[in-house]
Amino acid sequence: MISMSDETVSYMGTVKRILKGTAIALGITIILLFILSLLLTYTSLSESTIPIIVIIITGISILIGSELSTQHIKRNGIINGMAVGLIYIAVIYLISSIIGGNFGLTLYSIIMIIVSLVTRSNRRNHRGQHA
Repeated sequence: MISMSDETVSYMGTVKRILKGTAIALGITIILLFILSLLLTYTSLSESTIPIIVIIITGISILIGSELSTQHIKRNGIINGMAVGLIYIAVIYLISSIIGGNFGLTLYSIIMIIVSLVTRSNRRNHRGQHA
């Protein structure tokens, strides 16, 4: 029988939490983008607001996903939260690049990457310490 060290089990648990947080963030994004599409269709909301709203949706999604992925750990919260943000942005970038047929890095892409990193690293947990 193969036995795993405590360190391996801990690492696998961390990876699982990061992937779960990323999945939650992506799910929130899908829901919020669906709501945005309804607002654009049935209200007079201007299409020029789409980029800023998408950045806000990204920030909110990553914040919630990383919070949920790090809420039960006692160390490396910032690193784990940033991992959620980076994986999230990588998945979003790949999906949008495949759909749009453009794999170029634009100013908008750079802003999204910065938002994904800053959103998590600036958040403090409820005890006033960095998570």
